[in-house]
Amino acid sequence: MSERRVAGSAAELLDAVASDAVEIEVRGTVSGMPMITLKPGVALRGGVLEFGAKGVRLTSQNTLDGVAVRTADDEVAVLNDTSVDDLGTLTLRNVTTAGQVLLLAEDAVRAAHVVVDGLYVERADVRGRAKRPHGFGVEALQGGFTLWNRQADTSVVTTADLRGISIGSAGSPVRGSGVFVGGHGDWDGRGDGGTLEVSTLRTGEIHTDGGIPPGTPDLISGGVFVISGAVVEEVVNEGPVTTYGQNDMVLDNWGTVTSWQATAPVTSRGPSGIGFVNFGRLGRLDVRAPVQTFGTGARGFNVYDGSLEHAAFDSITTHGDGSTGVQVSKPLPVLEIRGDLGTEGGEGLSLVKGVQMTLKAVALSVKPGGSVGKVAIGGKLRTSGAQVVTLEVEGEIAEIDVAGGISATGTGSDAVHLGDGEIPGLDRVKISAAAGEPIVRSS
Repeated sequence: MSERRVAGSAAELLDAVASDAVEIEVRGTVSGMPMITLKPGVALRGGVLEFGAKGVRLTSQNTLDGVAVRTADDEVAVLNDTSVDDLGTLTLRNVTTAGQVLLLAEDAVRAAHVVVDGLYVERADVRGRAKRPHGFGVEALQGGFTLWNRQADTSVVTTADLRGISIGSAGSPVRGSGVFVGGHGDWDGRGDGGTLEVSTLRTGEIHTDGGIPPGTPDLISGGVFVISGAVVEEVVNEGPVTTYGQNDMVLDNWGTVTSWQATAPVTSRGPSGIGFVNFGRLGRLDVRAPVQTFGTGARGFNVYDGSLEHAAFDSITTHGDGSTGVQVSKPLPVLEIRGDLGTEGGEGLSLVKGVQMTLKAVALSVKPGGSVGKVAIGGKLRTSGAQVVTLEVEGEIAEIDVAGGISATGTGSDAVHLGDGEIPGLDRVKISAAAGEPIVRSS
């Protein structure tokens, strides 16, 4: 195979794909053809390809470069042939799609390396996909970009380097999750089979709306979702990540991540969302931009399960009823908020591990079994809702420093609720409650 072909029509493209060409250049817009399958080693460059059903299927050692692939929203624009045992390196460079990008290690596939260097999924609707990971009482929707090792065999390891992935827009968010990377997981959301090893996952602007019906307790989506069985060295969210719907997490980790950094705003506008939620293993989290949630029961940051060594944020603000700012249910050595940590709501309904529950909008809550080695807040720790608590400690805090003080300004709201123990540093913090108690101790 050594020939280079140029295609400007459906007939020419189909002829080029069937030929021995190793490079196919598309000029202009080509439509009216069925799904095309690239032979091993073939690169497809340029042009706009319009399909009525599925789009471009990759086999092994394929490259898509500067190509726009357009399908219906609920179709797959780019996929792979799962009858091939070794995909080699699949490269997507400056690719735009309407429709999902779905790359799977299943059936015969036992080896693959995926390289993405610029991908924009303009629109997609993946709500109808039957294959979903399960864990922690919920199922998770696939993403507009989905890279998933579904092999149960622990010896099957796929790898990837993923950069410059953007999903949806404010006017047209992807329906489902945004970026979804994962390995094989069991029913409890733990990795128990094939793994996906990612050196770097870098994202641009992300907009998603899972379209999940109100009140649904067992289905979620995520703007950027690291699923169980994924081992990621570095996640960097270079663009803003915004979710709009019910049960839409913004950033969610079920896998293993060494470092996760966000340098642009993290925003949830729907009910029962979370800015960042951790169920897996995470080394250091550093969000260098505001985290805001607006919907009822939409929380800022949760450590529900797994492990996390150091969590740092510029600021966290929740606006809805039932929307806790930070909730810690596992040991967390360091929690750092460089600015304010505040909630504005009162009592409301929120999704917790697959159950809709009534919660009060606590600014910082350390639950039984949870502990924080050091809490350092450079601004204020505050609430403004009625009948809420600003700082609630049912677990342990080894040390606290809140430079701007702890305050509760709502009717009947208390500033601090503590157990029997003392928290070093709390005596040096200014504490106030406008229409409640500054400190309440449980018996």
